Amino acid sequence: MTRLKLYTAIYVVLFVSATVQVLVEGAGLNYGTALTVILALSFVKAVIVAGYYQHLRWEPRSITYLVGIGLLAALALTVASTYSVT
Repeated sequence: MTRLKLYTAIYVVLFVSATVQVLVEGAGLNYGTALTVILALSFVKAVIVAGYYQHLRWEPRSITYLVGIGLLAALALTVASTYSVT
């Protein structure tokens, strides 16, 4: 039962953050601010999904660090591609 409550809470957090991302996109903020907010929320969502739904929270730390390096590389590529589009 505890896991059900945990996963439900995580689902709600992910749902709310996705909704905030959509609202930020449509809010008419300048490009840099909207990009920063959306990237920050995406990073938080990715960490939550990796930590709980992919069970990295209960894995040895070396595996968690390895996945974290990949996540940071993906984030760096996303930022780099964003600047190459403009």
